Amino acid sequence: MYLSMQKNFRTFTVLAFIVTFTMFLFSFTLRDPSLYFFKYAIRKSDSFFSNGQCGCRECMTELDDDPWFTERFNLSVPPLMSRRNSLLTDDTYHWWQRLQGQKDPANFREVVEKLFQVIPDDDDLYKDAGPERCRTCAVVGNSGNLKGSRYGPLIDSSDVIIRMNMAPTSGFEEDVGSRTTHHVMYPESAIDLDNTTSLLLIPFKTLDLQWITSALTTGSINETYVPVRSRIKANKNRVLIYSPTFFKYVYDTWLERHGQYPSTGFLSLLFAVHICDKVNVYGFGADRYGNWHHYWQKNYHGGEFRKTGVHDADHEHNVTMLLADKHKINIFKGF
Repeated sequence: MYLSMQKNFRTFTVLAFIVTFTMFLFSFTLRDPSLYFFKYAIRKSDSFFSNGQCGCRECMTELDDDPWFTERFNLSVPPLMSRRNSLLTDDTYHWWQRLQGQKDPANFREVVEKLFQVIPDDDDLYKDAGPERCRTCAVVGNSGNLKGSRYGPLIDSSDVIIRMNMAPTSGFEEDVGSRTTHHVMYPESAIDLDNTTSLLLIPFKTLDLQWITSALTTGSINETYVPVRSRIKANKNRVLIYSPTFFKYVYDTWLERHGQYPSTGFLSLLFAVHICDKVNVYGFGADRYGNWHHYWQKNYHGGEFRKTGVHDADHEHNVTMLLADKHKINIFKGF
């Protein structure tokens, strides 16, 4: 009897130590996410509780998954375009070309071939899912609700940090973080990037693929349907192309064809859902006063940029909330 009680006491002590030490490491990581040891220790604690689908405590795909999610989530559709998967069905090609109404597009196959002579043609990126991987991702929107949030250290502690369009970090690090691993843009929203950030281009037409090739080489294209930058600073070895096939899959399957096409924010979110094991979402939606504005702008009332006429913001919001309700993503609402 005494030996049994002693054994139980030892077991309880070990478990209590694990929980206490894990919480200590987690709090330390939030203060200084650059400490690799602590991040590694937390990953190990996650693996201890893993269900085997990935190395995290909770994985994007679960053993007993939700029917709504299972019907939509399709890993056979690659998010990124490569030479091998660049062939588009007629239905996808014509839908994609109509998005911005490009007239007389160049030969798509020739454009793709020239593109992948300039940027990497890696068909295996992010296909390493398994029980050893715990890829954490932060999708950082541009909402004013990030002001005063102090989410910066938490965002910076993620493996993959996705930002979009013209979002700045300088001067806003405390609330939005300083690291960026992937910056999502299209020609009309292009900005310069540092040498360590991957440019993730969302193309809306063949001309957009021609533009990125030109912007990294000759600078010969300075207009799409509006004037655009002829050159950008970016590491051409880190340029990625959002697949038109995946673009249409998001529109058909996840948005059920609401709106004319998905927003950049929603496309970025679904990209993360398909390459990450754990997704945290920041800077989406209005601020606590119901105002719609970017975090680098002064507060104003109204929702002009929300009502674009091409996106169904309400439906995108509902799908995003469903993903959160089903514990597929975590939404940080800000302030």
